[in-house]
Amino acid sequence: MSLTEARFHALIDETQSAVEDAFDDSDLDVDLENSDGVLTIRFENRSQLILSRQPALRQLWVAARSGGFHFDYDEAAGLWICQGADEPLGALLNRATLEQGGADLEFPGV
Repeated sequence: MSLTEARFHALIDETQSAVEDAFDDSDLDVDLENSDGVLTIRFENRSQLILSRQPALRQLWVAARSGGFHFDYDEAAGLWICQGADEPLGALLNRATLEQGGADLEFPGV
């Protein structure tokens, strides 16, 4: 069963809010900008991590230094899972934050 548009947007809002909270609670010096469904995290070294909603596909896309990733929501697991890699969003964000920001940051609930 595919996500309804309302459920999709609610999930993205919750996810982006949880990601912002994780960065806010960390000691990392990052700039966060959330505009029109796109959350941009800018690290001190000027690299970026971008989470954007793709309503037509009901996907969450992540752009990181290591590449672009497309996530579908798995209702049973309650997680965004990367297509093809079976990697949850939280694990990818942890890996990207370690690579780009030098911090081992947890993303609870993501």
